[in-house]
Amino acid sequence: MHAKKWLFRGVFGLGLAGALTLGAQAQTPDPTAQEQDIHQNKEDIRQDKRDLAKDRADRNQDQRDMNHDQVDLAKDRTDRNRDQKDINKDKKDLHKDKKNLRQDHKAAAKRK
Repeated sequence: MHAKKWLFRGVFGLGLAGALTLGAQAQTPDPTAQEQDIHQNKEDIRQDKRDLAKDRADRNQDQRDMNHDQVDLAKDRTDRNRDQKDINKDKKDLHKDKKNLRQDHKAAAKRK
């Protein structure tokens, strides 16, 4: 009976040690999974750098477009103001011509 007890304790001890070893091993990450994560992170970083470069180029192009649009707007504003000035002058000339026409009609009516 004494031998059975020792045998049981030995087997139980080995089983317990094996279980503890498996538990500890399960907690440590798989080196291949960690390497895959590192590889994936490096790929993500490279892709992010490419995306940032494209975003920077897009932002710069947008800024150039905005600057060009501002120049165009300034030219359009100048043209609009010049056109309005011409319209006002034409209205003034038209008013003066109508006034002269009325005076000519009055003068012609007096001569008759």
